[in-house]
Amino acid sequence: MTETTPDPLRIAFSPCPNDTFVFDAWAHGRVPGAPALDVTFADIDITNGMAERGELDVLKVSYAVLPWVLQEYALLPCGGALGRGCGPLVLTREPGTDLTGRTVAVPSERSTAYLLFRLWAAEVVPGGVGRVVVMPFDEIMPAVRDGKVDAGLVIHEARFTYQNYGLHNLADMGRHWENTTGLPIPLGAIIAKRSLGADTLKLLAESVRTSVRMAWDDPQASRPYVLEHAQEMDPSVADQHIGLYVNEFTADLGEDGYAAVRGLLTRAAAEGLVPPLGPDALSCY
Repeated sequence: MTETTPDPLRIAFSPCPNDTFVFDAWAHGRVPGAPALDVTFADIDITNGMAERGELDVLKVSYAVLPWVLQEYALLPCGGALGRGCGPLVLTREPGTDLTGRTVAVPSERSTAYLLFRLWAAEVVPGGVGRVVVMPFDEIMPAVRDGKVDAGLVIHEARFTYQNYGLHNLADMGRHWENTTGLPIPLGAIIAKRSLGADTLKLLAESVRTSVRMAWDDPQASRPYVLEHAQEMDPSVADQHIGLYVNEFTADLGEDGYAAVRGLLTRAAAEGLVPPLGPDALSCY
């Protein structure tokens, strides 16, 4: 009588260097005792939608989408991205622009960036911003430069390139968050279906932690996987990306990590931006 091999767990995460660095050892079967993975690469706006539709077993999503998916999925206590000094920026053509009643372009309405922006605006734009339009993040800076919108919320490498468009940094959402809370910025979360059961969820968390530790212990082992999926990113930029987003919170959220997540979502719920969290919503098993 032959034993049947369990089907691989279906997982989706981004092709960004931080995710491929974290999951390299696990995805390639080097984590002892970890379930096999069937990997799909997708940007986080796609995986957010997958989570809302209940697709796949494990997903990397934005923390901002958690209030809509935590009934079906559990937040794993590791593997995600929280950081400091890496928040989104609000850019304008002229310094000191008053955004009252103005049109602002954002990359997504189900993102930490958007929640941080709305929380900032609630404090510093008393009259409220005007229309919010969603557009691909790589189109936002040209739209601000060309006067199609009054301001733009930008993420990723736009932090370092906005001057090339003649734009001004009106406000740093991450700095505002850190100054007002003292907490890191919650960006991306790893979630897994609660129906997998507590034992499997614990195994998944330990598999993530082991995969992260193996990547830290031997960074060169993950190099081919990271660069294969980093498209044309310069290897030194990939290293900076990993250094910024793979940190102590990736190995374990800890008290500060959970405080940051609950703080963001509690404040966002108070502003009517997301549904309120239940008292045990962030528990995993």
